[in-house]
Amino acid sequence: MKLLVIGSGGREHALTWKLRESQHSEDVYCAPGNPGIAQEGECLPVDVTDPLAVLEVAQQVKADLTVVGPEAPLVAGVVDEFEKAGLAIIGPSKAAARLEGSKIFAKQFMQRHAIPTANFLVAENFDEAIKALEILGTPIVIKADGLAAGKGVVVARDREQAEKALDEFMRQKTLGAAGERVVLEACLSGEEISFIVMTDGRGILPFSPTQDHKAIFDNDQGPNTGGMGAYSDDSILDERQREDIVRRIVAPTLAGMAAEGTPYRGFLYCGLMLTANGPQVLEYNVRLGDPETQPTLVRLRSDFVDLLAAVREGNLAGLEAHWSPSPAVCVVLASKGYPGAPETGKVITGIEAAESLGGVKLFHAGTTFRDRKLLTAGGRVMGVTAIAEDLPSAIERAYAAVSKVNFEGMQYRHDIGAKGVRRRGTGTAGGRALRAGKRVPGSAKL
Repeated sequence: MKLLVIGSGGREHALTWKLRESQHSEDVYCAPGNPGIAQEGECLPVDVTDPLAVLEVAQQVKADLTVVGPEAPLVAGVVDEFEKAGLAIIGPSKAAARLEGSKIFAKQFMQRHAIPTANFLVAENFDEAIKALEILGTPIVIKADGLAAGKGVVVARDREQAEKALDEFMRQKTLGAAGERVVLEACLSGEEISFIVMTDGRGILPFSPTQDHKAIFDNDQGPNTGGMGAYSDDSILDERQREDIVRRIVAPTLAGMAAEGTPYRGFLYCGLMLTANGPQVLEYNVRLGDPETQPTLVRLRSDFVDLLAAVREGNLAGLEAHWSPSPAVCVVLASKGYPGAPETGKVITGIEAAESLGGVKLFHAGTTFRDRKLLTAGGRVMGVTAIAEDLPSAIERAYAAVSKVNFEGMQYRHDIGAKGVRRRGTGTAGGRALRAGKRVPGSAKL
């Protein structure tokens, strides 16, 4: 099969890498891709926000199956254009993609279908937002309605922070049209996890659970980002919790979409808070998460194309995926200035040394190749991903690899996976592993 991936980040690098492993893979393409992806398959230029341009690329390479990485093409209706042309693609329709494209739609959808989520109010303008703030009080979560590349959510601890965020979103328009309308919702307490499934609209195939780290600094401090790292470990959720999430959240979401005439097919990401009252939905994403995809696909042992084909053909019910029992950890290396304006054009070194450790894969995100040098080209530069026999070892291996990579202004969190270690009660990890800078004995197969 000829396979096409749409996108240019770390998630798309992981997708291309995993698709290339498939026994069904003949040629793998990515549009527009990046220098790391170019080592896995051919990269082609495209404006991912233009559905017809994406369709033209697929027709050009005669793609048998296209997988969409980022949300923007899905919200723009790329799946609808492929369906019209009779080309196979994985993802929801434009109407179904509103689950991510509009936070207001998503919250009102959850309300209509009794899907557990925080209490909320919608504000169409700044004055309405201030009134909603007075009703809900603080702490409060403020969400821009539209797509904002992971930067449209602010957790305001006091009124001053809340008013500042509302002013930036709605008056200064720092997020453009995305922030013209907002959702204000009660701040939930608990542990946040990412629950991702594949679905053909009826059958549901849950992925191994993951935990993202959205704040820029250690201990969940500082502004939110697109994600500074993630880990995948079966201990995040037990079997009863997984079944409860499917029963109370995933199944009602799919049933609700079908009932409203917008059946959902593709990847569904449920960002959840595990509260004292059970799991509650923080947000939906209509695609795989980034960086959750990186450690997830490192653990996947099933042929990924078989799973995608089952989604496309409507044969997902009863299908099982096989996962490595070994946990995986992804540490994101970011540019100075991120999540604001990042410094770019910095020379990156040490990638070969990092991957020589064994059980390590570096997924490129914001990189470019110029004048025979690999340079930074975005906020999140790459995801250093490692797998090992247990979570502390995977963390240690990831940070040992991080210590080999360097570029000016490089920043990253030192505590990716530490919550999981504390949950298991197996000791401390993170910074210690980095300071040790040593190779972990043995290596897990990637």
